[in-house]
Amino acid sequence: MRIVIFDGSFKTTAFIRRLMQGLTRAGHQVYVLGFNLDNPAPMKGVHYISLGNNSSNFHFIRTSLKWGLRFGEIVYALKNLFLVKKSKLRRLNLRAALKAIDPHIVHLQWISTIPLFEDELVEGKYKFVISQRGYQTNVRPFVSESDFEYQAKWLPYFSGFHSVSKTMSSQGDKIFNTSSKVNQVAYTGLDLSQIEFSSNVVENSVLDIISIGRPHWKKGYVFAIRALHKIKMNGIEFKYTIIGAENDQELLFLIKDLDLENEIELFPKLDQKEVFKKIQDSELFLLPSLEEGIANVAVEAMALGTPVISTDCGGMKELIESGKEGWIVPVYDINAMAETVTAFAKASPEKIAQIKLAARRKVEHQHNEEKMVTDMNTLYQKIYNGLD
Repeated sequence: MRIVIFDGSFKTTAFIRRLMQGLTRAGHQVYVLGFNLDNPAPMKGVHYISLGNNSSNFHFIRTSLKWGLRFGEIVYALKNLFLVKKSKLRRLNLRAALKAIDPHIVHLQWISTIPLFEDELVEGKYKFVISQRGYQTNVRPFVSESDFEYQAKWLPYFSGFHSVSKTMSSQGDKIFNTSSKVNQVAYTGLDLSQIEFSSNVVENSVLDIISIGRPHWKKGYVFAIRALHKIKMNGIEFKYTIIGAENDQELLFLIKDLDLENEIELFPKLDQKEVFKKIQDSELFLLPSLEEGIANVAVEAMALGTPVISTDCGGMKELIESGKEGWIVPVYDINAMAETVTAFAKASPEKIAQIKLAARRKVEHQHNEEKMVTDMNTLYQKIYNGLD
């Protein structure tokens, strides 16, 4: 099959990189279309096609003229170049690239990219798949009436749906659902041969806690900090590291206001090797998020052997059975989070070792790369086999 992967850029997510690698190994032709030139880590066997560089007018013009000449739409291209209508040129370049590839499947990674493909969706020449993930499926349509109406209008044009969790699938069904809807849950998958599990129970002089991710409100760091302030008041010594949140003014203010400057440190983004090392050196991974699908970084922590306490946001209960593979607390509940962190600090090494092993086994069963690729391939095959 010829499969187009689109999220607007060559810099795709870790999930998509692993998926593309598996699809190429399975013999599929994989194409990535992007509005950029920079591609620091191209994957072997994947075809990258630039649709024009948004940051370079010269390259964007040259690319638009190239596609216009190739498919007999040079007058249209020139007209829109003259009128500086980049949005129409983006659609022209996309349409031309799709004609050149003639894909069996076009997989859009984000709901927000649908407007670029409205004409093709109505035309019905190609089979489209949309991923249901994150804020764009789980939150925005339920707080914005116009967004809900837009998705309800356009989702019926899609031939298939990929959901990152069962919870996300259920959310998507609230927007659009029919008895014939083709929907496949495909969890994120890891190459576990590259992630070494540590069975050792880390016991530092103070409780060493870590979180990973940018300082966005949905990451819930404010609630984590307030919960940890409570455990400090109860006499538990800890060190809390947040990687990716360096210099965030809101968090720095809260840390100072709660007199936690000696306990909490905000780090810049680090490369994956450094992140994995810091996770394994920590006693506890804390996911205080308000909204997630299933957090990749929590899956990685479990694979590495670091116990996880997570809120019950999104599909996290599909990853963790509380008390067996980690611990789940309600979103926003700083008291429950503080109590669970306190209980962890008092847990026996034997109990923690059991949790670590059960968590790794859960990841091996549910989040291995082979299963992820197989599940996605199943979705693509269902749609492909339905072609006339």
